[in-house]
Amino acid sequence: MLGRSLRLTRTLALGPRRAFSAGEQFDVVVVGAGPGGYVAAIKAAQLGLKTACVEKRATLGGTCLNVGCIPTKSLLNISHHYEHAHKKFGEMGIQVSGLGIDLAKIHKQKDKAVSGLTRGIESLFGKNKVASFKGHGKLTSANTVEVTGQDGKTQTVNAKNIIIATGSEPITLPFLPLDEKVFASSTGALAFPKVPKHLIVLGGGVVGLELGSVWHRLGAEVTVVEFADRIIPTMDHEISTAFQKILAKQGLKFHLKHKVTAGKKVGEEAELQAAPADGGAPITLKADAVLVAIGRRPYTENLGVKEVGVKLDERGRIVTDAHFQSNIKGVYAIGDCVAGPMLAHKAEEEGIACVEHIAGRGGHINYNTIPNVIYTHPEVATVGKTEEELKKEGVKYSKGVFPFIANSRARLNDDYEGLVKILTDKETDRILGIHIIGPSAGEMIAEGVLGMEYGAAAEDIGRTTHAHPTLSEAFKEACMAAYGKPIHF
Repeated sequence: MLGRSLRLTRTLALGPRRAFSAGEQFDVVVVGAGPGGYVAAIKAAQLGLKTACVEKRATLGGTCLNVGCIPTKSLLNISHHYEHAHKKFGEMGIQVSGLGIDLAKIHKQKDKAVSGLTRGIESLFGKNKVASFKGHGKLTSANTVEVTGQDGKTQTVNAKNIIIATGSEPITLPFLPLDEKVFASSTGALAFPKVPKHLIVLGGGVVGLELGSVWHRLGAEVTVVEFADRIIPTMDHEISTAFQKILAKQGLKFHLKHKVTAGKKVGEEAELQAAPADGGAPITLKADAVLVAIGRRPYTENLGVKEVGVKLDERGRIVTDAHFQSNIKGVYAIGDCVAGPMLAHKAEEEGIACVEHIAGRGGHINYNTIPNVIYTHPEVATVGKTEEELKKEGVKYSKGVFPFIANSRARLNDDYEGLVKILTDKETDRILGIHIIGPSAGEMIAEGVLGMEYGAAAEDIGRTTHAHPTLSEAFKEACMAAYGKPIHF
């Protein structure tokens, strides 16, 4: 009976489909079906605009759902469970024998999550009557998109408005051609057929640290090489330093202020030369796998944007105004291919705001309240200003810090590494920045984002009742520390 009910629900959710032809004119055509693109398409359709979406992949969801956020978080979740069982169960009195991993099943579980979510987008397109065109989209004018299918056949889709949401792609090193086995991008590192004995990660950013954590938990020795003097260079320095200490304690190794200058494949292994940033003799590093995670660049090549006159900046990003419109009327751009942090949720919000503007409703985004999360364990979550930014801007501020070791829920869970840091305006107590390292930081940051969106003072949150015992009490007490004193520390 349950199965029949689910099938019926799915059928109703898909709704009646009607055939669309490329010759029709659409109010909005979105190029790219990643988080920004598919959300923009659905929202446009919900606002009554006749909408189409063009995607070159066989499945919807873009990099994030297919080879980015979603599969990475799946592996992070699975590997965390394994490490927790391996290192903590015995201390808890839970006896486990024969604990091991089946990497093929791990990948199967990851792929199951990915396919379920991508099919979900297809269902949402059907429900909201978004026309879907599969193939590479390329602008041929300000009102037409040429779609080239995998069979080489082309068709032209006509549009009153075009939204470019093509995302980004990994930056590569010219002397390290990727084979996705020994030298891998994040895509290859998501599908290693066996656990590397030694994995070298080039880049101490979010992607490198998340995937480095995955393979370290599953048994790999992991070495991170970073050109800057600290990991996540844009992060609040106090948080970055504490985060690196935690990762080092877990067993990750770091070569900071080093730049890889050469590399080659020796047999089935990699050999790299890394030179100190301040000068000196290079060091030689050897591993059986290398993850190149030195950043991403906007995907704006071969889209026809230059040919139709769309202006790009020095980084290849599409230049837009406050309403996401390029210098060409009717051509818009959102997400990773425009300025700003390359975050899926940033792209989603831009997609909604963009189509609201097209529909005459006026969209808006507060870029000061876009959170950033690193899904290691412990997690790291931040929003707003760092302490260094406030100093540089000459803002007088107060700081409240509360460690998870003083939080009862974290202690009883035996998971208490990290802290909550609140930065406020010294005169008004208005929250300016929030930085968290700790369990479930990615969930906890939402309270702070909402508070900042409404202009909350630290005292507003400090005087709000939080259930006991919860991890969120650490957030409350950090706010109390910013305007007065916490109770439990």
